[in-house]
Amino acid sequence: MGRIKKKGISGAAKNYITRSRAVKKLQISLPDFRRLCIFKGIYPREPRKKKKVSKGSTAATTFYYTKDVQYLLHEPLLAKFREHKAVAKKIARALGRGEAGDAARLEKNLIPKIKLDHLVKERYPTFIDALRDLDDALSMLFLFASLPSSQHVPAKTISLCQRLCHEFEHYVIVSHSLRKSFLSIKGIYYQATIQGQDILWLVPYRFVQRTGGDIDFRIMGTFVEFYTTLLGFVNYRLYTSIGLVYPPKFNAKVDEQGGELGAFQLEGKGVSTNGNTTNGDKPVVVNPEAQAIADKIATLPGTEEAESETEALAPVDGDEEENTEGIDKFETTAPDADILPQPQVTGAEAASLFAGMVFYISREAPKAPLEFILPAFGCKRVGWDASLGDGAYTTNESDPSITHQIVDRPALSDAEAMAVPETTNGGAAAFKAQWPRSTMPGRTYVQPQWVWDCINQGKLLRPDIYAPGAELPPHLSPWVKPKKGEYDPNLPLQLQEPEVEALEEVEEDEEDEEAASDAKDASSIESGDDMAAIVDRDSSVEAGEGMDVVSSADEEEDSESDADAGADEWEGFESDAESDVSEGEAARIRHQRELEAEATGMAIEPEAQTTKSKNAALRKKAVKKRREEEEERERQKMMLSNKKRKLLKRIEYGSNKRDTEAENLRRKRRRIEKAKAAANAV
Repeated sequence: MGRIKKKGISGAAKNYITRSRAVKKLQISLPDFRRLCIFKGIYPREPRKKKKVSKGSTAATTFYYTKDVQYLLHEPLLAKFREHKAVAKKIARALGRGEAGDAARLEKNLIPKIKLDHLVKERYPTFIDALRDLDDALSMLFLFASLPSSQHVPAKTISLCQRLCHEFEHYVIVSHSLRKSFLSIKGIYYQATIQGQDILWLVPYRFVQRTGGDIDFRIMGTFVEFYTTLLGFVNYRLYTSIGLVYPPKFNAKVDEQGGELGAFQLEGKGVSTNGNTTNGDKPVVVNPEAQAIADKIATLPGTEEAESETEALAPVDGDEEENTEGIDKFETTAPDADILPQPQVTGAEAASLFAGMVFYISREAPKAPLEFILPAFGCKRVGWDASLGDGAYTTNESDPSITHQIVDRPALSDAEAMAVPETTNGGAAAFKAQWPRSTMPGRTYVQPQWVWDCINQGKLLRPDIYAPGAELPPHLSPWVKPKKGEYDPNLPLQLQEPEVEALEEVEEDEEDEEAASDAKDASSIESGDDMAAIVDRDSSVEAGEGMDVVSSADEEEDSESDADAGADEWEGFESDAESDVSEGEAARIRHQRELEAEATGMAIEPEAQTTKSKNAALRKKAVKKRREEEEERERQKMMLSNKKRKLLKRIEYGSNKRDTEAENLRRKRRRIEKAKAAANAV
């Protein structure tokens, strides 16, 4: 007989450990334990059977893997934390005795410096691993770069985050790695493709940030401390991979004047002072020692990344360039086939989107994102108003070299549409733009959304749709593709609404038109002139006038209307032959009605009546077809097992919910289009 095992010494109970036991085992405080777990990338775990792990207890407890805690025992940062704790005790003792000078000396000289370089190398063995985990790091650093300095967020941390973010943006600009961007409620989303990895991050808008008291800045500050180290490593590797010197030169005076990106000067092969690749310009003189180090790192053999980078930098023959100019486009073979995911644009195509254009950013437009996006897609010269900061190509709004101006103001009136010529000293007339009072001739004025829509679609869109004051098209997320059956704002309603819904809409329009015409007739009868005419007619009643005579035609029409009403109330066991009216029968009925109207002197619209009857027949046929499909589907459900029937029910619930949402969106769009058509008619 085997030995009986004790409860809680093997299995799940041994694989998990509570947080209190982990803190006691490591002999550190709870804040230091949280900080160490964030640095090492260790997170709480939820066991499958919590009762077995907690020995029958159901209290809320945080668990970790026992192996992870055992792994933390050998971490060198534990010694740093203990040294910091010992120095903190000495500082507290000195402050208790009133020795402020000794406390300051201890804090300056004895506080241990914590470096996280070994953790970055440990958590990310290859550079591709670091790029894959860069989304959260960039989002957090861009968030802290926009926060105001406070007691919890020191100014030193904010300036470090701003510097690292601007360095990363410069790399994206020079390498033309940016692919998509989206303006959302939370902020601006950017997606860049770097060495085959898609990196998506969020940048908040430049609003005044108000931080609440319910935010734990200690936890966020710990993440920022690790992410700054990570992004510093990534920026160094990215800069050296394309032959740039890291870190770039930083001009503090330009930054104080609002230069931001313009405060950095890149150095390297074929890079000008403004961070753009030179095209015939004189290159900047580079430090030979720094460039030798950069070249050595960029061409290191033995890794797949270095080989791919050297192949990308190596010159190719003319035939190969011709073959790699464009990327393949996947086309569907059938109209109802699935839409294949298309490959993204190349760096050369992104670099040529805004090439040859000169942009000017008005002072009401967002300068920071446009200053980043436009050069990333090939624009070499970007100017803005002097009030937005330093570093612009030009601050003169009347510069004749400007081809596009980004404005976000109402439209101009006809009297203010052209620029007022200003006479110079030489007698020649020079145009001076004073927006919104005047515009420069030959210049294109667009709203900021035009830039985002152009880069998301990979082509230049019509600027007249995005003119100042114009109603902009919907700005859709480039990462969400509409599926079959869902609402698509880009398509007209006729192409995406079902047949029954379209017929119902036609009938509703006809009923609205009839109600409007009846109301119009009633209002005309109630007018004074018509009432006077009726009174005069009543005073001179001749023989036969004023009596309601029901003709045979009226009797037939009443009987037909009663029959139609009965058919609408209950369709009964109707066959296809009875529901479908033949063309010959419809022509005979139409001809009979025309003869009766001619005999009685009544006005009739045969085409309208025929169209209405056809729509009713089509709608009845579509409803019947849909009912038959539902019945067939119910018969098929009966053949399924209970488990599969429940699964299908959940699937149908989600599908019906999506269909209802799409129908509501189509109905809302239909109301908006009707309101616009009525306003235009007026």
